[in-house]
Amino acid sequence: MQKEVVDSMAMKRALTRITYEIIEQNKGIKNVVLVGVKTRGVYIAQRIAAQLQQLEGTAIPVGELDITAFRDDQPLDQARLSTDYQLTFSVADKRVILVDDVLFTGRTIRAALDALMGGGRPQSIALAVLVDRGHRELPIRADFIGRNIPTARQERIKVTVNEIDGHDGIEIIN
Repeated sequence: MQKEVVDSMAMKRALTRITYEIIEQNKGIKNVVLVGVKTRGVYIAQRIAAQLQQLEGTAIPVGELDITAFRDDQPLDQARLSTDYQLTFSVADKRVILVDDVLFTGRTIRAALDALMGGGRPQSIALAVLVDRGHRELPIRADFIGRNIPTARQERIKVTVNEIDGHDGIEIIN
């Protein structure tokens, strides 16, 4: 059973709120870069970047990160150890905003942090998520949250984005 809990307008408002919070917390967007976790985190990061550019008048870099090789539920092998740095820009001395769709156990973000470190030492790393659903297994928290949606552990959150799914929304799936 699926239940829509956030429609496209509410999702747009959540992303706008995240955008303003990023500007406020960073006192502008100087030295800020966005890195989206594939797949939906990339599209969310691109939307935030577009709003930041509209508000601040400056384009900021947006990168995409594939964390597959860094997941802790995959066996450690040479392919994982030799994975090249994926971003087209350095994160050294930048204020990195890592962007993902849903924060659940924290394991995806841990893998993203591992993948990100190949690009130099950032000034700081903050986490922006569209949905925080709780149930953390690691001590990871989001700095910017679109919506807190409490769920039962066995439920799933499905984020749909227009770029992939043809519409925006957030559903709980039992």
